Amino acid sequence: MALSAAESAREYINSHSVLCLATTRGSQPWVAPVFYAVWRSTVVFLSAPHTRHCRNMSENPLVSGSIQEDYSDWKSIRGVQLEAVASRVEADCLDDVIACYSRKFPVTGPAAPAEIVKALDKIAWYQLTPSLVYFIDNSKGLGHREDVTLSMADY
Repeated sequence: MALSAAESAREYINSHSVLCLATTRGSQPWVAPVFYAVWRSTVVFLSAPHTRHCRNMSENPLVSGSIQEDYSDWKSIRGVQLEAVASRVEADCLDDVIACYSRKFPVTGPAAPAEIVKALDKIAWYQLTPSLVYFIDNSKGLGHREDVTLSMADY
């Protein structure tokens, strides 16, 4: 039985780790790859507040992103596109977000090496709350995409 677009998107998101995050500041666009996890219905990631994408998000929280591979055949292209509102993770949610992220990336968890612990002291946690999510699947036709909803479950 074929998976629905939402199930395919969830499987795709689960099997990938990097979201290309597009931000703007004034009229200047910027894109940055970030490692992500899904917590509830948001995409969460960590980053240093001084980075260009974080500075951009503080000025303009409307962002977009994509999750994809480097395909050589257009019929094979699959991926996720999203529009979202970016924000810092609220303090009362931080422990849950960190636990979720650490399940996907154990190197950031309780047994993190000293180098990672030191780096984690300099970051902030961010979340993207999607307003629109598309799953692209060109095996169903060039430019085929369907609206999907991120589920409330952590990925």
